[in-house]
Amino acid sequence: MRQAADSGAMAPEDVRAVERVCELLPRIGGPAQPPAVIHGDLWSGNVLFAADGRPRVVDPAAQGGHPEADLAMLELFGCPHLERVLAAYEEVRPLPGRRERVPLHQLHPLLVHAVLFGAGYGAAAGRAAREALASA
Repeated sequence: MRQAADSGAMAPEDVRAVERVCELLPRIGGPAQPPAVIHGDLWSGNVLFAADGRPRVVDPAAQGGHPEADLAMLELFGCPHLERVLAAYEEVRPLPGRRERVPLHQLHPLLVHAVLFGAGYGAAAGRAAREALASA
């Protein structure tokens, strides 16, 4: 966030919203979760559909992370058949309250994109932070 702010990619009010999210993270982050093995860069370009119609994930940045991170990133950047993907995940590993925490888990990729690609993503990060705060 600081790098995005220093480069002019984030407005002061958006910085304040992200800082507030950081302060309230223990309260708005949901129940504690053990790290899960996640893809780490799961956007639609890393989900390919084979000739049989089944999805395959490619180009992982595998890591131990929050189990909601990959799902939030798919929602952020879109994915074919997203509702099917989310429903299938929910069948295997329900995450109560996940829907309300999506903006929180989208905040990190938005901040990275603000640093790399500019103010449009900085504004989106501010909106995500305010949405995360509204669900607190």
